[in-house]
Amino acid sequence: MHVQMHGWMLASGGVGLQAAPAGAPHHDFQGLCRRQRPALSFTTAVNSPTTALHSAPDGLVSPQYTPSRHMDLIKMRRNILFVPFRRSHSVNLSDAIKQYISSKYDQHPDMFTKDLDAIEKMRSVAMHAQEPHPSNIPKLQTYAAQLVWISGKFPIDIGVEFPWYPALGYNTSRPISRNNIRFELANIVFNIAAMYSQLAMSSNRSTPDGLKTAANNFCLAAGTLVHLRDTVLPELRTTPPEDMDTMTLECLEKLMLAQGQECFWQKAVKDGLKDATISKLAARVSDLYNEASEAGIQSDAISSEWIHHMAAKHHHFAAAAQFRAACDCLEKRKYGEEVARLQDSLTCVNEALKEQRYINKVVLADLQGLKTRVTEDLKRSEKDNDMIYLLPVPPKAELRILDRANMVVARIPKEVADSNSLLGDHGELGPALFSKLVPYSVHLAASIYADRRDRLVNSNIVEDLEKLTAELHDILRSLNLPGSLQALEKPLGIPPGLMAHAEEIRQQDGLNRLHRSMKDTKKLKENDLAIFQEGCQLLTSEAAEDDAARLKYGTDRWTRPTARQAAPKLYAQIDEINGYFKAAESSDSIVGTKLTENERLIALLNGPDYDIENYVPSGRRPAITGDVEREAGKLRGSFNEVSRLESRRRRKVEALRAKAKQDDINPELLREAARLEREYPMQNIEAVQFETLFDRRLQMYDVDLEMVKEEAKEQHDAIQRLQAANAAFVNARRGDQSTKQREHALQSLENAYYKYKEIIANLDTGRKFYNDLSKIVSRFRDDCRSFVYQRKQEASQVEGDIANSMSALTLQQANSSSLQQQRQADAQNPQYGADAHSDEPLAAPTPTRASVGPGMWTPEMPIRFAAVPTAAGGTRPANGPSQDGRWDPTKGLKFG
Repeated sequence: MHVQMHGWMLASGGVGLQAAPAGAPHHDFQGLCRRQRPALSFTTAVNSPTTALHSAPDGLVSPQYTPSRHMDLIKMRRNILFVPFRRSHSVNLSDAIKQYISSKYDQHPDMFTKDLDAIEKMRSVAMHAQEPHPSNIPKLQTYAAQLVWISGKFPIDIGVEFPWYPALGYNTSRPISRNNIRFELANIVFNIAAMYSQLAMSSNRSTPDGLKTAANNFCLAAGTLVHLRDTVLPELRTTPPEDMDTMTLECLEKLMLAQGQECFWQKAVKDGLKDATISKLAARVSDLYNEASEAGIQSDAISSEWIHHMAAKHHHFAAAAQFRAACDCLEKRKYGEEVARLQDSLTCVNEALKEQRYINKVVLADLQGLKTRVTEDLKRSEKDNDMIYLLPVPPKAELRILDRANMVVARIPKEVADSNSLLGDHGELGPALFSKLVPYSVHLAASIYADRRDRLVNSNIVEDLEKLTAELHDILRSLNLPGSLQALEKPLGIPPGLMAHAEEIRQQDGLNRLHRSMKDTKKLKENDLAIFQEGCQLLTSEAAEDDAARLKYGTDRWTRPTARQAAPKLYAQIDEINGYFKAAESSDSIVGTKLTENERLIALLNGPDYDIENYVPSGRRPAITGDVEREAGKLRGSFNEVSRLESRRRRKVEALRAKAKQDDINPELLREAARLEREYPMQNIEAVQFETLFDRRLQMYDVDLEMVKEEAKEQHDAIQRLQAANAAFVNARRGDQSTKQREHALQSLENAYYKYKEIIANLDTGRKFYNDLSKIVSRFRDDCRSFVYQRKQEASQVEGDIANSMSALTLQQANSSSLQQQRQADAQNPQYGADAHSDEPLAAPTPTRASVGPGMWTPEMPIRFAAVPTAAGGTRPANGPSQDGRWDPTKGLKFG
């Protein structure tokens, strides 16, 4: 459909004036300007972009992407520019992910076979989505969303090189490969922007809906480019490709916005809006093209042809805006301002025509038509103003700057800006892949929490409770309890309490258990020490090799630092681990002493009953008075209270350990990790991000910490009552020595039982200590191996450099020696002696000339001049006066 307007009309797509096809249907829009224009009509095909879309290339740019022709910028069909796609090759992404899962995670890769197949298929589909069709947008967005999601589960250098060909610039035939997931994401986001721009280009802009669709797609393309520049590229951790630098992306963004604004301007022209409105829209189009052109000048990927094209469009729309403003001035009877704006419009057209060597024929024809229209109107308006209105024509500096009506903004698609929220079993972008894969940082965080929890439980709670129990046993031992009561209450046989203790030790094979634990602990210690010494030996050997090389080559050539200077932290670990071994040695010695001192009594408890009966002497039944019986009852009550306190504490410790064992933080860690992945999709999850969760989780043990304080207070009160009751009991039995030996024997066995329990606890602690130390020394040895390997590689390189320099020096010396020998040989040869090599310069050979014929001048002959001819045909002497009145230079100047 063609629209013919009296006056003029800018072409859709921002290119000017063009003749309508003969017989084309049209509608007349009169009254653009109230003054009757000359009977010259200019028309523009509003569907020219669509026509251009299906037309053959105009010679400036090929319609197909051809790297061999260095199609280094956005393609253009006639007057619409679009972003080309970036291309890639197939890679084994699934294999790289599988390898990483296998080496870094506790889960087996086979658990994620479907996810691995899905990510491989998504990449293939996204890579081949190179046609401007709406169905290709979700393909690219889905793969981009999965890349954002897995960036929180895998490192940026996953282990695969992603090759991508640049879309812009002068090296589009050579791919750029990066081992970088975010580089892959950047290319996919770039292709999303390219897809939107090409969808806008392919829209039918001859209809209002087509114009809206094109403008919307241009805005989405600009928003995607903004997201690429501001969100994706800052997380790239490397230099972006040439066609993804800041100025290139800004140029493309402004270009997309300019063409989107151009669609709104085109619709305004088509709908016949007021000249003032169309002028505002055109002015904003001009601004955006200018911003795109200025950014393109600062980009290495934007070619000069397209910079000229954008500059031409900038001046073209500036001229169109002033022309529409002039029409508005005419309608408002501002004739002087009309002339000024037409003059400025003509200036802008002439500026645009300076780019005619670089712009295509359609834009050039529009500019020439617009110039013709503006020139005719300017002549008419100047004539009318000079002859009729006589209004002053303001200079350009006094003209009011045209208002702008901005109709476009860079809009980032939700599928790009917040892709994680659209992932899920029922999400628009499909389920999140590898959702069941626990990130390595979560495993590390769980380990950190377990260590912190165990330290809190064992060091701050259990250890304090065990100290209270040990303090209680010391007090009972000092009071000779329960031996004094057992000897009084049961003068014959073995007391039931002692029999129960002996039975417990027998069931545990107590003495053999202690010896086995001691032997196992010793083996762990020896193994840890061997690993530690292996690491130290590696460092010692490397240091010896380094010292030997330094002694061999000298400190002026062997300039690298010593191992202790190169790895101070590694050497500091030697002293630290040595401290661990010394402390452990002291503790092991104490435990061994305890076992030696109590081994005989523990063996008795571990043996048959008759051995215990033979060890404990029987006493005669003492005479128990009423006071003794009364005080013995009180003491028994206090002792039973203390025993119940100890039993209850033991159960609390067991319950606390069970509570710690069941304390599984993994579900909360996974929920927190999922939250972090949603809120910070491009940020790697680190263990330090779970500190708040750790603190909140460990608060569940605050009640146990309070329990320790209550236990201490309760034990203090119980001990005071026990000591008072024991003092009264001893006072009531003063002078009675009938059960003294039995009391001592029973108390010794009771003490041996408690020492057995104490040694068992000490050995368990020691075994755990050496198991933990094994991890430390193993890591130390591995670090030593890596460091020594690195040092050997470095030493080999330094030795190679020294050898090369020595070879060069040897060659130089050989050349010098050879030259000296040659000089000596020359000196002995009279033909090429010293005189042949003297410093005096050689005389140049004298040139000889060929013989010349008679009458020819030679340099040896003087210069002679022929006689001067006179007007009469004769000659005058060379030194004679002039015969024809001419001035003779030899006579000087004379004035009359």
